[in-house]
Amino acid sequence: MAIHITGDDAADQLLTDSPFALLVGMMLDQQYPMEHAFAGPHKVNGRLGSFDPAQIAAADPEEFAALCATTPAIHRFPGSMSARLQELARIVTDEYDGDASRIWTEAADGKDLAKRLQALPGFGAQKVKIFVALLAKQLGVVPAGWEKVSGDYALEGYRSVADVVDPDSLQKVRDYKKQKKAAAKAGA
Repeated sequence: MAIHITGDDAADQLLTDSPFALLVGMMLDQQYPMEHAFAGPHKVNGRLGSFDPAQIAAADPEEFAALCATTPAIHRFPGSMSARLQELARIVTDEYDGDASRIWTEAADGKDLAKRLQALPGFGAQKVKIFVALLAKQLGVVPAGWEKVSGDYALEGYRSVADVVDPDSLQKVRDYKKQKKAAAKAGA
């Protein structure tokens, strides 16, 4: 199944082909427009010439931070995100032999998958819910109990990046988030 989040065919192809790129895109998806966050791996790939976790983990931190900050940067906070990306790459390299998909393919169930994801840098409770929903909805990764782990993100609708499959669904997710923010503001 092909991923269509960024609106850029080459960036989306990397997300489709590389479980590590998809994981990194999710990590970068905070305080930054989702399509730009998920395009971050493609930017790194083009500048480094690879998106291999071992190569990213082994890169000189200062040089890698500069590569990530090159305009257009991978995130609005490229310095902290480059360090987080390298830490994520080290974990994938050391604990999963460089194969990020093992995080979900070897999970015993949804609860175990959530535990594995929460152990990663940049993956808090909310992000774990969304990523588990993305894996289920877009890649067919449905360990027992994934719906419970994902909560409302498992439901049909346009709540998060898990539901983005084209520009129209991206706009629907944006509209949903805008409504939620307005409702929260009105209730405050």
